[in-house]
Amino acid sequence: MSKSHAAKALLLLGTAFGAIASIGSASAQDAAAPVAAVEAAPESDSLGDIVVTAQRRSENLQKVPVSVGVLSGADLRTYTSGGSDTLLELANRVPGLYAETTTGKIFPRFYIRGLGNIDFYLGASQPVSIIQDEVVLEHVVLKSNPVYDVNQIEVLRGPQGTLFGRNTTAGIIKFDTNRPTNEFTGRATASYGSYNTVSVDAGVGGPIVKDVLSFRVSGLYQRRDNWIDNTYTGPSDDGTVGGKDKLGGFEEKDIRVQLMLTPPETGFTGLVSAHARDYSGTSTIFHRGAILRGSNDVSAAPRASVALDEGGGNRQAYKTYGGSFNAKNDFGAVTLTSITAYETTKGYSRGDTDGGAASNFAGGKFYGESQGRVRDLDQLSEEVRLASNGTGRFKWQIGGIYFESRDTTEFDQRGFFLLNNSFGTNPNPNNFVVLRNTNTSYAGFGQASYQILPKLTLTGGVRVTYDEKKTRLVTPPRTAAGVSTFPATAATNVRLADTQPSWEASLNYAVDPDVNVFARVSHGFRGPTIQGRNAVFSSAFVTAGSETITSYEAGFKSNLFGNTLRFNATGFYYKVHNIQLNGNDANNNGLLFNANQAQAWGGEAELTWRPVRDFTLGLGGSVLHTEINDTRVYTPACFLNGALTCTVLNPTIAIRNAAGVTTATLAQINGNALPNAPKYQLDANARYDFPLGNGGKLFVGGDVTLQGYTSFVPYKTVEYTSEGTFEAGLKAGYTGPDSKYELAVFVRNLTNEKNLKGVLDNYNAAVFNDPRIIGVTLSGKF
Repeated sequence: MSKSHAAKALLLLGTAFGAIASIGSASAQDAAAPVAAVEAAPESDSLGDIVVTAQRRSENLQKVPVSVGVLSGADLRTYTSGGSDTLLELANRVPGLYAETTTGKIFPRFYIRGLGNIDFYLGASQPVSIIQDEVVLEHVVLKSNPVYDVNQIEVLRGPQGTLFGRNTTAGIIKFDTNRPTNEFTGRATASYGSYNTVSVDAGVGGPIVKDVLSFRVSGLYQRRDNWIDNTYTGPSDDGTVGGKDKLGGFEEKDIRVQLMLTPPETGFTGLVSAHARDYSGTSTIFHRGAILRGSNDVSAAPRASVALDEGGGNRQAYKTYGGSFNAKNDFGAVTLTSITAYETTKGYSRGDTDGGAASNFAGGKFYGESQGRVRDLDQLSEEVRLASNGTGRFKWQIGGIYFESRDTTEFDQRGFFLLNNSFGTNPNPNNFVVLRNTNTSYAGFGQASYQILPKLTLTGGVRVTYDEKKTRLVTPPRTAAGVSTFPATAATNVRLADTQPSWEASLNYAVDPDVNVFARVSHGFRGPTIQGRNAVFSSAFVTAGSETITSYEAGFKSNLFGNTLRFNATGFYYKVHNIQLNGNDANNNGLLFNANQAQAWGGEAELTWRPVRDFTLGLGGSVLHTEINDTRVYTPACFLNGALTCTVLNPTIAIRNAAGVTTATLAQINGNALPNAPKYQLDANARYDFPLGNGGKLFVGGDVTLQGYTSFVPYKTVEYTSEGTFEAGLKAGYTGPDSKYELAVFVRNLTNEKNLKGVLDNYNAAVFNDPRIIGVTLSGKF
């Protein structure tokens, strides 16, 4: 059977299972919606419990032998009240998690314990998996699907191969949205702030047929006016126009509809979910020359203005549609689950690649821009699991998953040569390519836990995964005469595949009902990767083989002082063999390679404390040391017009052409930290409530995040780093009786910090965080 036929067969199997499972005889149980964090309200003296599904079961967070960070949907909505990206706001909110983007809202990149991928290629693989409502989202564009009407976010740190979706080496970010219920309920949060920023996040639902069929409709609307001036007034080949408030705006429109079928006395639950996304806005703005040589201080650089001569307004737009069918049947002793899902998207992102005015070259000036477009992307996944029920000493789960992603992607890298103030010679008129990418993966997995002593539980799991990637050059780069410039000896159709096991083992010991200690060792792998974007520069594809990771961690989880203080901490060490790393060569070609290994050690700690009924304090922090180990590996350093543009602190070698002219400088990266791996992260939040006689209350709350030394590139520099950056937020308002509604004022980025969040190294260009947003928010529920 061919793989395409196998995909269709599995899709039909999952659909058929959902159709026939409802007639299966089983013990009657009410279908439960995903379990949320059962955190006590401020009126309570205790903190309550947090329930997670980190092991595909509803369990108390304190009993799970995995390092899990949890963020409630309400907290996330507070952080995003200023219209910021929901996914990027997770960075620094959960210890050990970092997120960033240099490609706008449609391409976030995630790092857990320092392990991630800085590649901005549309076909790049990432070691962090995103799972929304039990559906794995693998392509980088799908990972940007916004999170709204969300119930809870769980971050599972370390390799997660034996239970969840795709195999992953760094960890999982898992989002569970609010699902239909048999009671009519609704909630909404709306805010308005600076730059005409609007954000509306809402959901409403209830029974259609009581105890049989229910629904929920959820939506998100966000927008912001353009607020960045384009000060460029010179000529442009593509009609780029300067002026006030030309860049920085966006509009996000999303909807999700869910139907849940729970026929009585069958044990069956069927959930159909469909969603759509329509996004348009400004791609990432690079501020050229904002980073001065010899310093990483960007305080003097303007955030609200830039001089872009290309990029057509730096526009990006994507439309995404998807759906899933989650069917469960409780047969008493076991539960059978099938999750069938399909996602499709298309869109583009275009931008000025040098982040400013034209570069000086002999005889004139050079203008450049690039565009990446996904013509079409289709992702199909089918997962089937069989799990034991009950609360006995032995619990187990087995399952399998099939995953397939296909996309057609365009890359257009254009340059224009300006001679005597008129557009003349175009050195690369047709640097336009079309690629066809396919990723096929399937796996079988299982996990079991056994209570070997009343207080001691052993858990073990294994997965065997097949991962295949293929990239085919559909349209090569050509000269003005139509002649292909792709190397004649280079392969135009590349296939890589690997099959490897993943496994884990853990021990959890209950010291007493309020304190648990655990230890875990896990092993995973990331399949081989193909970098096809190089074709746009008339260069051959580059590839990297599979990387493997072995991770060790130990920690404790505690509820103290009558459950008024929750304190959890974990220490870890991991080693990645044959690690996949990225950079850019002297021509900005995507560079992909394997280094011998990288290692890291560190820890995370989280504390929540309610010293008195009306005051809650949260603290979180992580420390991290990462290190690349390979004396043979060099990566291209900052280089433009024959010279370095930054202070390189590693040993370097010069690459020269036949005439002896230096064309690139390479830096040795042995001993360097992994890029985008902060040495420490700290976050704190607090809220105080002032009860009123009518049952309502006034409140004031705040939060702050602090980030330690972070390098944005693989080689070590003075300039392309940040240290001690922070952001703070405040919120104050009134909550009505029974917390039915809330009216508040807020400020995000309270001190208007201008933090360096990314770089384009050849041009000393900076990417900044959002400015201060002041606004008002209204929320309610019923």
